[in-house]
Amino acid sequence: MTMTYAWQTALVDVVTDPEELLKILGLDLKLLPAAQAASALFPLKVPRGFINRIEKGNPDDPLLRQILPLHAECLTEPGYDVDPLNEKSVNPIPGLLHKYHGRVLLTLAGTCGINCRFCFRRHFPYTENNPGVAGWDKIMAYIERDASITEIILSGGDPLILNDHSLQAFTDLLTDLPQIKRLRIHSRIPIVLPERITPTFLAWLNQLHIKPILVTHCNHPREIDPTVKQAFVALQKSSAVLLNQAVLLKGINDNVETLIALSEALFDIGIQPYYLHLLDKTAGTAHFDCDQQTAFQLHQELSARLSGYLVPKLVYEKPGAEGKILLGSGSFCTD
Repeated sequence: MTMTYAWQTALVDVVTDPEELLKILGLDLKLLPAAQAASALFPLKVPRGFINRIEKGNPDDPLLRQILPLHAECLTEPGYDVDPLNEKSVNPIPGLLHKYHGRVLLTLAGTCGINCRFCFRRHFPYTENNPGVAGWDKIMAYIERDASITEIILSGGDPLILNDHSLQAFTDLLTDLPQIKRLRIHSRIPIVLPERITPTFLAWLNQLHIKPILVTHCNHPREIDPTVKQAFVALQKSSAVLLNQAVLLKGINDNVETLIALSEALFDIGIQPYYLHLLDKTAGTAHFDCDQQTAFQLHQELSARLSGYLVPKLVYEKPGAEGKILLGSGSFCTD
């Protein structure tokens, strides 16, 4: 008999109806028509535990703004594209993106635990890129043919949507690839659905024959509530390196006090601030964008006020570049 865990129940019981979200949070139903129109383009999806962290009655709450569909998403803005990083050109087989030297990114899941309104893959063709278990052999064969690949990245759709049995089955295949040294897992789920960090998940992390790196995605210090802290107390005892990447978002975290509080809150629960991304210019997300000059000034203030280990790298991506680009230096950041 298959056991259903609390996180799987919570994942099924997410809020997908804009009207329900507005009513739970005591928000004006005048927001509903726009929310419904935007949700038709990119569905609303948010765990109830995350909703509990949002201030009721506040339409400008920084957590709400990350998940509430708005009319601005329906507007067409010049320079904002459905595939801003031209990932189609680096997608040789379903489920595999080969953008940078030495590593490949795998999309083993076609959905996430939450739909962030600024998601750069909100238009990504997950249906045609879902390899399924049957496609894993093709992925392994591709990696085996290229000895330069030493790192596997599991990324969005969120890889922790997969259950522990599936994760184990996939990583068992990596034992036949001695060239692989690291497994990097990019996931928002430990932040938005901390119930996912179960004893069986931790056991899977700890028995891996390659070094695991868990890169969380947290954009605002208020996302870190007691349930998240509890999950990371457990993760700190695992074999995984814990890093965070955030996105610089207008009206959400584009001020130095919020970014300082975020870095300190992350470090307090054992997570190293890693990247602060400029927004990828994805269609429907222009209202979140901060200009490069503002971003650079914010990062300079961070650097002046925080110890170096608390300052994330300020980066952006450019199609065809050899790696992420450090803003202000023009140099590549190849990690």
